[in-house]
Amino acid sequence: MPRPTRATDPAEWGHGGPGTIYDYIRVAAFAIGADGRISQWSDRAAEFFGVDAADAVGADPVTAFLPREVWRDGRARLERILAGEEWVGTVPYRDLTGGEGVAEVYLMPSHSEGDATGAVCLAVDLRKLRRIETDLAAAEAVFGQTPTGFFLFDRQLRLQRVNDAFATGVGLAQADLHGRHPYDLFPRAEADRLLAALTQVLESGDAVVDMRFTWATPPRQVPRHWSISLYRLVGAGDRPMGVAGQITDVTGRQRAEREAASVRRNLALLNEASAHIGSTLDLETTAKELLDVVVPQFCDVATVDLYSALLAGDTAPIEAGGPAGSADGAGELRRVAVSSALPRATDAARVGGTFCYPPGSPHAKALRTGRSVTPDSHPDPLVRSTLVVPMVARNTVLGLVQLSRAKGSEPFDQRDTAIARELVARAAVCIDNARLYRREHERALMLQRSLLPPGNPAASGLEIACRYLPGSSGTEVGGDWFDVIPLPGNRTALVVGDVMGRGLRAAVAMGQLRTAVRTLAMLDLDPAEVLTALDEIARGLGDGSGASRLSLGSGPSLFGQHQPLLAQQRGTPPPEPTPEPAGAEVYLATCVYAVYDAVNRRCTIANAGHLPPVLLAPDEDALMLDVPSGLPLGVGGEIFEEIEVELPDGALLGLYTDGLVESRKHQLEEGLQAFRRALSNHRHSLEDVCDHVLDELDPHHGEDDIALVMARIHALPDDAVGDWQLPPEPTSVSRARELAIGWLLARGLDDLVDTTELLVSELVTNALRHGRGEIRLRLLRDTTVVCEVWDDGYAQPRQRRAQETDEGGRGLQLVSLLAERWGSRRTPKGKIVWFELALPALTQPRP
Repeated sequence: MPRPTRATDPAEWGHGGPGTIYDYIRVAAFAIGADGRISQWSDRAAEFFGVDAADAVGADPVTAFLPREVWRDGRARLERILAGEEWVGTVPYRDLTGGEGVAEVYLMPSHSEGDATGAVCLAVDLRKLRRIETDLAAAEAVFGQTPTGFFLFDRQLRLQRVNDAFATGVGLAQADLHGRHPYDLFPRAEADRLLAALTQVLESGDAVVDMRFTWATPPRQVPRHWSISLYRLVGAGDRPMGVAGQITDVTGRQRAEREAASVRRNLALLNEASAHIGSTLDLETTAKELLDVVVPQFCDVATVDLYSALLAGDTAPIEAGGPAGSADGAGELRRVAVSSALPRATDAARVGGTFCYPPGSPHAKALRTGRSVTPDSHPDPLVRSTLVVPMVARNTVLGLVQLSRAKGSEPFDQRDTAIARELVARAAVCIDNARLYRREHERALMLQRSLLPPGNPAASGLEIACRYLPGSSGTEVGGDWFDVIPLPGNRTALVVGDVMGRGLRAAVAMGQLRTAVRTLAMLDLDPAEVLTALDEIARGLGDGSGASRLSLGSGPSLFGQHQPLLAQQRGTPPPEPTPEPAGAEVYLATCVYAVYDAVNRRCTIANAGHLPPVLLAPDEDALMLDVPSGLPLGVGGEIFEEIEVELPDGALLGLYTDGLVESRKHQLEEGLQAFRRALSNHRHSLEDVCDHVLDELDPHHGEDDIALVMARIHALPDDAVGDWQLPPEPTSVSRARELAIGWLLARGLDDLVDTTELLVSELVTNALRHGRGEIRLRLLRDTTVVCEVWDDGYAQPRQRRAQETDEGGRGLQLVSLLAERWGSRRTPKGKIVWFELALPALTQPRP
């Protein structure tokens, strides 16, 4: 028979809704005539058996659709039905394709005109029906027995069915929930959200999963958290039927999730603190790094207050009260950092200010006890909760950190307090390290500067300008030093050195080497001999707690980088260091030592692994002097060489440390070329030359210390030197007096005649008695008058105490009493005994 047409008007009689049971099961209807043949065939029968009406009408239903083995039973059953018997049962069947199945059949006798008896047959696919029964049972079990809430909304978004769990959750009976709208169950805000979600799911078909709701459930009206998931119900032909939903109480889960998120956030905070705090050794920077970590991730406002004594480098006021700082916790503090996520930060103006907390305040209690305190109130109305955490490191309170959360945030709990203490403790260790570093750095810098010559030292025949720039505050003090040492005979020693290493030990080592250089210089040793003695001293220092005890295999920058470059400039292979015993450590330093003689303008230079001096002659470009580089001091086994160069009048000689030309940003050779260019392009005053060089070569200042000594050559006037050779005869004593007196009178130095006459007599007499060979008398006038007596004897004069009965032995005592200074020094062929007299206040040359 033809399929009935569904009415589209919901009010039409007999309309059962948008769908029927026949949309979900396979059913067939057909009629059998009195002759036992199929007389009528419906469309559903054609769909069920796969046979069109044209082929089915007139066919024997037994032989057409039943398996052969049941034909006999089937025909007997059909005859009884045609005789007027009604039957319901299961029957195996076969469709057109040969597929077999089981159908539940309802056979009813029918009567037509003439009282002919036929039958009407209704067949249902039993397997499809059993599947629907199973699905319905399973759905009923899930819907009725699950502990989570289930509900069904129809297309008008009204409840059609709920289970017990849902009814219990909303506090109403199941019967009272039928037909309810979301606004009848939930607060308006939550109902709006649910209605929007229901509409979206119904229209789009996209499920909504884990939508969170919060509402108070009866009878205690305690707010609880719920998770709702919505799915569209679809009938046959993908026709929307409504929305099904599941609701779960997630209050406990949400609390656990919140706690887990808090733990993860705190761990991330601690991890960030480990990576971020303490990147520098600066107190203020470390305090700011702490606040960068906690604001706004942990709190909304934070401040750091440190004891003023801590910032001043004085630890006594901090440690006076033991682990709690001062006895009553009311010591003076300075606010070093403030951070706020609030629109207005009232505490920001107090950065840098000093103050004391009242003895009874929570802040003073935290400082006194060394324990965290939570004040009951805060003067700022925007703040809800405050936590005061003392900064304690090495059993010493350094200050405190105040953390605040604004209204609308959760107050600090025990877990927050523990995290805050951990964060502050890490920052406290970094700040204490910065404090100790600052103290050591300042002491080392003070020691280093105390050992450097003040201002620009005076030197005979030289104009001196010096510069020393320590590394930035973020690095340790280095071991760079320079010195200008006046020597007898109008000579000057220029020294520049660099101890490898940094810190207080490097500064101490620099002081030891500088003192040793000065002592050796007073012995009037040649530059190569001075470096040889310094090498032994450095090796001895390496046995103690030296500043830079580096093994040869560590590859220090000066030894590893300068030596090949200098060797390449000379065209020779770099020297090999002397092997040391396994595991031995050496105390390394580089040094260049130059002695300038103002009389002949000759400079003798020796080098121990240092960068070569630079020379700028008048009207020429600057060049690096070809000085044998040698090995650094402390390596041992090196024979130092020296060179002698004549410096023209007006020339510039520069000595420097590697910090001036060496940088991570460029090669050493580039820095040396830039140094030469800077000197060649600037020929003004010596002070301007130094400033220009630093401006040109020091854009990277802070990587290393910089020492620079610039000396301009000023030739002595022709009449500043008197030089005579005398035979080894007694008459040379009177001749020496005559020559000295005449030289002094010609230069207007009448006030020095008597003293000079007496002292020259004593020195020449000693040369005749105790020396040998020809005698040389030399007078020098510069800032003082120097008299030198040369002979070929190697025995050095020694002042002794003469007895009352001694006829001699008082000559050197007279020299010591009347001269400003006196001494002796060796020469390649003998010795020189000299004395020095100060110039009169006004001297006029004789006409």
